[in-house]
Amino acid sequence: MKNPLRGALGWLGRQGTRAVALSAILGMFLPPLSVLFRPYVEEAIVLLLVLAFLRVDPIEVVRLLRRPALVALAVLWMTLVLPLGLGLAARATGVLDHVPDMGFALFVVTAAPPIMSAPAFIALLGLDGALSLAVLGTAMLATPVTAPLIGWLVLGETLPLDPLALALRLVGLLVATAGFAWVVRRLAGAERVASLKNEIDGLNVILLFFFAIAVMDGVAESFLTRPAITLAVLVLTFTVALGQMGLTALVFRAAAPAEAFVLAHAVGNRNMGLMVAALGGTLPDLAWLYFGLGQLPIYLLPWLLAPIAGRLVGEQPGR
Repeated sequence: MKNPLRGALGWLGRQGTRAVALSAILGMFLPPLSVLFRPYVEEAIVLLLVLAFLRVDPIEVVRLLRRPALVALAVLWMTLVLPLGLGLAARATGVLDHVPDMGFALFVVTAAPPIMSAPAFIALLGLDGALSLAVLGTAMLATPVTAPLIGWLVLGETLPLDPLALALRLVGLLVATAGFAWVVRRLAGAERVASLKNEIDGLNVILLFFFAIAVMDGVAESFLTRPAITLAVLVLTFTVALGQMGLTALVFRAAAPAEAFVLAHAVGNRNMGLMVAALGGTLPDLAWLYFGLGQLPIYLLPWLLAPIAGRLVGEQPGR
């Protein structure tokens, strides 16, 4: 890799959350590119997973399970209890009968594990990235088992894959991307990969920009043609994200406040792209709108909640 290219990628990687947040916002204002990029959403998700696994050493995930009880309870809450509760509530209130497309949105936003960048966001906020990483790794292992159950409950006969097929697709996706990252790490060497941290982050920012543009297909037009519905979905994405975070913080209030914040962040920021890829890269129109707008809370909430995280950093032992 030429030095100028390395320098450019490294600089971009060091911009971190600012660059990613900007990419999500800019994605709404490039509709011609959105139409062009949308067919490649699944490929972008696969590449993002490979880069994420390159930045996360699987051995570290195992080593960082310092408090297995807390991690296990958090993953059980995130992948089973909360999505089952929300799914049953949606069915009982008749929401899924009146707006069937929202069943897909509910599925991808509750059945998915945390976003792959969750530990990086938490570390940037000065909190325990190790706990976030342990929850992420364990939730990824649990998802092929729990997601098909949630899909069957929420979507029923409209689930485009049977539960076993969905489980196999999730396993295949995770094994393939983690395996490819492992091969790259073995060929390049762990130290070499670690030394390219900023450059990998720069590639990640570029891919996230591509991804943001692709998933925003139709969002700008939706704001123009049906502004009330679009604004309602936008508000709903923030409400669901903050609601999941608030419930999690309440459930885990017995833990240290900083730990409860880390767990809340993991639960409120889901890897919806993974579930979309497992479903074949397509969603009904209204669910796709939710998926696109749902990227905004993921990229903006860490910045909005930074003051709270700052107070918690000061309360941690040794600070």
